[in-house]
Amino acid sequence: MDLKRPFMFEKRSSDLMERCIHLACLSKGVAVGALVANPEGEIVSEGFNNRSSPLLHAEAIALRKAAEKLGAGGLMDCTLFCTLEPCPMCAGAALLFKVGRIVFGAWDPAEGACGSVWDIPRRAQGGWKSEVVGGFKEKECSKILSESFKKMR
Repeated sequence: MDLKRPFMFEKRSSDLMERCIHLACLSKGVAVGALVANPEGEIVSEGFNNRSSPLLHAEAIALRKAAEKLGAGGLMDCTLFCTLEPCPMCAGAALLFKVGRIVFGAWDPAEGACGSVWDIPRRAQGGWKSEVVGGFKEKECSKILSESFKKMR
C-alpha cells in the first residue's frame, strides 16, 4: 500500500475489513474490531473492544500492539482498519503513533472523530496528518454494530 497514491479498494483491503468484522464479533460491549496492516497488507496487530476499561477500545489495543512490534515510529506506512469511525481518543492515538492511513466502516454521528463530529486526523493545526477513508464496507459494519446494540439492551 503506497500512501502517496489514492487508496484503492483492493481485494486485500476487503479481506482486512472482513477480519475486523470478525474481531468485532469477539467484542465485549459495542462490537468494534480493529487491526493494523503493514504496507504489504499483512496484519501486524489486532484488537476488539473490551468493557473492562474505557481505555480498551479496539483501535487503541491494535495500535499499542503494533507499536510494540514495530516501534513507536514504525506506523507511518501502516493502515489502521476499524469497523467504526474512531472516537477522539483513538483518532488522537492514531496521530500520536503517526499512522499513515485510517480506514473505517460505519460512521459515528455521536462521537466520530474522523469526519463526523470532529476531524482530528486531518485538522488544520498540528504536525502529523493521516489519510482517512470512511464508509468502507459501511453496510456490513453498521449491521454488526446494530446487532450488538440489540444484544446489549
